[in-house]
Amino acid sequence: MTHRGSRVLRVGSLARVEGEGALHLRVAGRRVEQARLRIYEPPRFFEAFLRGRSHTEPPDITARVCGICPVAYQTSACRAIEDACGVAVDRRVGDLRRLLYCGEWIESHALHLYLLHAPDFLGCGSAVGLARTRRPDVERGLRLKQAGNALLEQLGGRAIHPVNVRLGGFHRAPAPAELRPLAERLRRAADDAWDTVRWVAGFDFPDAALDADFLALASETVYAIDDGTPTVLRAGGTRTAFPVRAFPDHVREEQVPHSTALHSRLDGRRHLTGPLARFAVGGARLSPVARQAALEAGLGDPALGAVCRNPYRSALVRAVEVVYAVDEALRIIDAYEPPERPHVDVPPAAGTGHGATEAPRGLLYHRYRLDAAGTVTDACLVPPTAQNQGAIEDDLVRTVQRALAEGDPTDEELTHLCERAIRNHDPCISCSTHFLDLTIDRV
Repeated sequence: MTHRGSRVLRVGSLARVEGEGALHLRVAGRRVEQARLRIYEPPRFFEAFLRGRSHTEPPDITARVCGICPVAYQTSACRAIEDACGVAVDRRVGDLRRLLYCGEWIESHALHLYLLHAPDFLGCGSAVGLARTRRPDVERGLRLKQAGNALLEQLGGRAIHPVNVRLGGFHRAPAPAELRPLAERLRRAADDAWDTVRWVAGFDFPDAALDADFLALASETVYAIDDGTPTVLRAGGTRTAFPVRAFPDHVREEQVPHSTALHSRLDGRRHLTGPLARFAVGGARLSPVARQAALEAGLGDPALGAVCRNPYRSALVRAVEVVYAVDEALRIIDAYEPPERPHVDVPPAAGTGHGATEAPRGLLYHRYRLDAAGTVTDACLVPPTAQNQGAIEDDLVRTVQRALAEGDPTDEELTHLCERAIRNHDPCISCSTHFLDLTIDRV
């Protein structure tokens, strides 16, 4: 490495994340002056598409935001519009929604862990390389993903952009006999989920710590997936909560000059959503089997307030969440009683509604304003990756600063470090807009 003059490094794209964009690093000697995630893809205008639409349409339209987590968008949209119209679904319809969401958690986490994240820890450049050397592991990950997809196909009609979801519930509810084969498949998946925890626990995790505030939904009864109260765990340890309708008062979006994606701040501070935040905020509500998995993984006992702030170990939390999602899906299927009707009616009403759920990557918030005819007059979607971008930038500064303090890394080594740090957060840039050309200015 040379510290004379300035130097620019460009990397065409970041591998193993969803989307594309740029990272600009400015390094002066051995000091990182700036890290900016420069999102250059044009905005996708989903909020504009929704204006003028009937209140029944957002669940189907917003599902197209992402092919990996469409259920998150559908469920948040349904909750927000039902809130605006003053309607609540019954328990059995709610259980079906939660079951569908479990399928999305299983398939999304399995995809990230096995195909996107594990190669970083096992010295492979891609999932293809990983499959050559660790074929049984990759096959286990694919079985888990297929189990999650089977839930999506049964309840949603198809695995990508489900078509059976509608405002108020579902177009059709399954008969108990249709869920029994899924239960058998999930019991086999439970073994694969436990093996995943043990596998990931054997990775070599670098030492690192985030000092961002955590934001996640919390529930009094269950680990929050499709419902809950937004709860903040400050870096200093204090905890506060606020109603979903107050989300815009606490999480403010702002335009930054280096990105077409909005950045978010929580009460003026950078924050992080996602598995680490969920585990810290609501880990005590994990099922007994998932708490045992957390203990065996070395994460500590969430019932006693265990918190993990190492972004590399987010892979462990995702593995524990797969154990939980499989266990929760089995619980729902075992107790399943078909609802009298697959959906409740949601007549149009003037009002503003708010909805939030936990997408695999973190808290996803929707707000809709309707007129008396049920026409959407305003829409706001705040995805987790847009919220996390500021915290990721801070994490990148610490990562590169530590590398410069410990040695003399080449530009290629710094690029690898940055890509790896970004993948810890499983960014879905397709949702927020997109990642990564890398530019490093050295002075």
